[in-house]
Order: sequence, then C-alpha cells, then structure tokens
Amino acid sequence: MTQADRHKSQWSSLSSSAHADPATLTSMSVWLFYHFGVPAEPEGMWDSGAVDPPEEEGRTFMQVLSEKYSPENFPYRRWPGMGVVVVPTLPQGSPMKDRLNLPSVLVLAGCGISHAGEQREIAAFCAHVMELDLSQNKLQDWHEISKIVSNIPNLDFLNLSSNPLSEVVLEPSGAKAFARVRRLVLNNTQVSWNTVLVLTREMPELEELFLCLNEYTTVSASTVPCPTLRLLHITDNNLQDWAEVRKIGPMFPGLETLVMANCNLSSIQDSEDMLRRLFPNLRSINLHNSGLNRWEDIEKLNQFPKLEDVRLQGIPLLQTYTNTERRSLMVSHLPSVSSLNGSVVTDGEREDSERFFIRYHVDYPEEELPYRYHCLVTKYGKLEPLAEIDLRPRCHAKVEVHCEDKVEEVSIRLDQTVAELKKQLRTVVQLSANQMRLYYIDKECVFGPEEMKYHTRALHSYSIQDGDELLVRRAYGCPGCKKIEEVVYIYCSISPMIDYRTSDKCCDLRVLEVFDLWNSCGRK
Repeated sequence: MTQADRHKSQWSSLSSSAHADPATLTSMSVWLFYHFGVPAEPEGMWDSGAVDPPEEEGRTFMQVLSEKYSPENFPYRRWPGMGVVVVPTLPQGSPMKDRLNLPSVLVLAGCGISHAGEQREIAAFCAHVMELDLSQNKLQDWHEISKIVSNIPNLDFLNLSSNPLSEVVLEPSGAKAFARVRRLVLNNTQVSWNTVLVLTREMPELEELFLCLNEYTTVSASTVPCPTLRLLHITDNNLQDWAEVRKIGPMFPGLETLVMANCNLSSIQDSEDMLRRLFPNLRSINLHNSGLNRWEDIEKLNQFPKLEDVRLQGIPLLQTYTNTERRSLMVSHLPSVSSLNGSVVTDGEREDSERFFIRYHVDYPEEELPYRYHCLVTKYGKLEPLAEIDLRPRCHAKVEVHCEDKVEEVSIRLDQTVAELKKQLRTVVQLSANQMRLYYIDKECVFGPEEMKYHTRALHSYSIQDGDELLVRRAYGCPGCKKIEEVVYIYCSISPMIDYRTSDKCCDLRVLEVFDLWNSCGRK
C-alpha cells in the first residue's frame, strides 16, 4: 500500500466517523489534495449523511475594514473627521495592518460581513467613529452586532438595513451595547416588534428610528415608554387599523415626526379628546398612499395640538378632484397647517383657498355641507360664484387667404411659426413655401399689409384674429421686380393688372407698366 493509499484509507475512516469535525475534514481535504492529489471531497462524502457540507462563511468586520481603509486602497486625505489610526501594539501574528486611514463615517454596505472579528482590534481602530453603515450584509446574530457596537464608544448612527434579523432574539443584556446610539436604521430586516421594544428600553438617547419594509401588521404596546424618540419612519408596512397606530403614541410621547406612507391606513377612528392626548408633540405626519377616504378623517388631524406639516398624496379621497381643487380643499380643511405636501401655505393662498371652499360648496344641500363651510361663511360671508373669464391665449383663428383671384377661408394654428404656416398653405395656393411671399392684413390696422418675412416668428405675435386676411404672392428672383410688387400691392392696395408670371419683361419695362397702372387708378 502506498502512502497516498494509506491516507485515503485514513480519510475514509475519518469521514465515516459519527463525531467528525467539519473543520477538521476541511483542513484534511486541503492537506491531502496538496500533498497527494487526493480529491478535496471524496465521491459520496456529502451524500453519506455522516457530515454536513460546510456553509459558506461570511467575512469579519475587521477583515473588511482592514481591506477597504488600508493606505493602498484608501489614501490619506485631509478633511473633517478623517484620521490616521496607528496601533503598534497588535498581537503578534495578527493579520491586521498597524495603520488605517479611517474617517469618522464608515460605509461597509454589501461587504458580506457576518461576524465581528477581534474585539481588541475594533476598539483600537474605531474609537473615533461616529457613523457606521452595515446595510446589506450577512449579520444574523445580535451577539456579533453587539460586539461591534460595544467597541465603538462614540457611535451615534447605525444602519443595519437588509440584514437577515427576522428569527434572532435580542437579549436585554445585548441591547445595552446600543445605549449611546441616537439614530438606528432597521429597514427591511424583518426584525420582530418585541426586539424593537427591547432596543427602545435599553437606548436612553434614541432620537430617530427607521422600521420600514418590515411587514408589520400589528404592534404590541410597551409598558416602558421611550421619551427621547423624535422621528419614527415606519413606511411600507401594513398597519391598516388605527388601533395599531394608537399604540405608538404612548410608546413615544415626545414624537415630533411620524412617517407612515404606504401603510394602507383606512381611517382615523379616535375621538377628538383622545387624539389631542395621543400625540401631544407631533409636528409632522406623512400619510402618503394611505386608504383615507373621508374628509372627516382629514379634519381629525386638526386635533393634534402642534401639527404644522401634513403630507397626504395618493389617497382615494382626492382621486376625483383636479390638482387645484385638491390643494385648495386640503388647505381649507387644515387651518393650522403651515406646510402641505412639502409646500409652504402662505396667508394669501389660505385666504384664496378658503374663499374657493365656500364657492365650491355653494350649491350643496344644507344637510351635506361640511362643518368647515359654516366656519368659513362666518369669517367671509356667503360668496357669489366668480365670473368665468378665459384668459388663455387663442390657439386657432379663421382667416381669409387671398391668392390672385382665389379666396379661401382657412383655420390656422397660432402656436406655429411662419415657416410652418407656409407649409400648411401649399395645398391651398398651389405654391411651394419658397415661392410664397406672405402678407398679413389686419382689418383694424391703418398701416396696411405686413409682410411675414421671418420664418421662425410665431403667429401669435401678430395678434391674428378671426376674419383677418392673408395675402399670398409669388416670389420673384429679381430684386427690382420685388420692389415693383411692393409699390403696386402694398402702397396702392389694388388688385394686380399685370401678369408677372407670364411676362418676360424685367425691371425697366415693368416700371412703365407700373406708372400706367398708377395713373389709371388716379394716384399721381
């Protein structure tokens, strides 16, 4: 038996052992293949059921940090929060470099991180770090996350979005590591609401919390409030029932901004007194794309005593209104709001909207008039409908087109140019655009025809009205002939008596004809 055969025999006995260590097998496979060419995974090894295949391991926080912010990959730059971290006392044999160019904001998104790594190294390199983005990694153990966070003493912002945290439990002892964090992002982690409660109880400085895309349909009440929270993003969940939203108020009594877009909230059901006590400090609420379908729900927002910013777009209630009607009616229903959908509500806009509100409901039956209507009538009185005046620019005009002895009424677009008009008239006068000389005759103007010689000029600049005339003449190549035409047709304003199309005479002979024409008209 050769040495290789003996090792193969050892491999078989090792792999068939019920207590085999996968790590030992992996190391052995590499060693055998390197020295004797034995396949790293003998045929049928994983099919036997004796050993589970090794899972693909993620990377450690410190491995990724060392690679990304090494001097080779991240040269030193002088800017606020940037520092060169030099640690000469790392353990012997540590793979870490003793020098990293670390900013105070670390972005390690999508790097395959699943473990913390050596905690001493984290503490040595990250003492000055204030913001940390660990989104889209493979972190699925709160214990590993706590190792990272507990060794960054100045951490203010932590983003854990899109890490698989749905089935892991966070113990209160592990949550204490987050005590200094003020802004926490847990979007698309499917983290349980119980874990959220554990975190908020152990984070006395928490001010901003992001819980979007976590598929919440219900929330559970907390016996321990979090009074420091000012901003809650809980967008893209499925909190349809106001009874669930009601639980958020006592949990976060200091809440100033609530973002609940795309949550399908169907109605606001509490009494006015309950609403006043529910969110006493709320200043801004976002209910974009909710299911609100009654003006009564909108009016209930007025019960939040400090509310000044409302964002309400894409709700069923507003779908049948025009853009102008939507904003005017919303402004009128929310008298204390100073910002609507991101736009400031000025005093002038509020007055115009409230007057519009009265006129909009003037023909409603008395029993259908909203409560707000009577308040505004007390303020402005009953208003008559405004006269309808159309101030929009005219788009079309009907004009008479004269060409030789032919007259035809044509409808023209006033938003086109002179060049485009000539193209339109080609079939009417049987001339190409290059052969036309075009004149505009305003019946109310005493200065006579105006040649439309600028091809790019818009027709609306001529102030063309219905009944005006357009005169089309054939264009000639001889400048003298053109001048004669102007004398005859513009200054004399008479019909042509000389057929220039068939005449082979040029300027000198035409001058005589023009004078004869002039004399025959009695204009000397």
